Amino acid sequence: MKYCPFALLLLAGCGPADQPAATTPPPRPKPPGPDIAALTDSAAPAALLAYGRAHPGSEVLFKTRLGTIRVRLFEDTPIHKANFLLLTRRGVFDETVFNRVVKGFAVQGGQTSGPRTIRLHRYRLPPEIRPNHFHVKGALGMARYDDEQNPGHLSSNTDFYFVVGEKLTPYQSRAAAGRPLTPAQVRAYATQGGVPSLDGKYTVFGEVIEGQDVVDKISHVKVDPQDKWPIEDVGMKVEVVK
Repeated sequence: MKYCPFALLLLAGCGPADQPAATTPPPRPKPPGPDIAALTDSAAPAALLAYGRAHPGSEVLFKTRLGTIRVRLFEDTPIHKANFLLLTRRGVFDETVFNRVVKGFAVQGGQTSGPRTIRLHRYRLPPEIRPNHFHVKGALGMARYDDEQNPGHLSSNTDFYFVVGEKLTPYQSRAAAGRPLTPAQVRAYATQGGVPSLDGKYTVFGEVIEGQDVVDKISHVKVDPQDKWPIEDVGMKVEVVK
């Protein structure tokens, strides 16, 4: 038997002399859809609507160390829906954490605890506020910033939140709401809870259909009192499942 010294280091050199050299694997195909490193406020709506028509989806799954959350995305908020599907498929949210947790209010995600490896331009989304979508417990909404410099209430492209809220009497929910509430919405705030003060101001584009208990667990983690960032990061892996 032929003896091959340093087998662990030189294993490849001990085979037959005519063994073909290893070939470089072909590059991965470029994922479909717009270049997220080049999108702008003005270009994003048309590009995202086209992406949503070509690559539809309706449900996403969040996997966290505290459990999984299944979410249905609404058809009548097509820009926000397409944006979330696109960034999910590109792996953007897999690099993020739940970065702001306010007990009895909401848990917000979309920021990183370190530098991004996926190039992503900061663009914003036009509001898609619908009267039938409101901030009941379990609603998925998109954050926005800089009200004074953002009179159009444009949404963030990455910062989302799950509503937690509290149960409210009909008087409390009507007084807090940013718009008139239907009787069904008043009942939902009384029986399920929520944050009616956000209604009419932020786009709600989805809802939790499984795993609300996981959202509740996240809302109770210990946070830094200054910025409400969890002491122990709650990361996520997000995938389109339907």
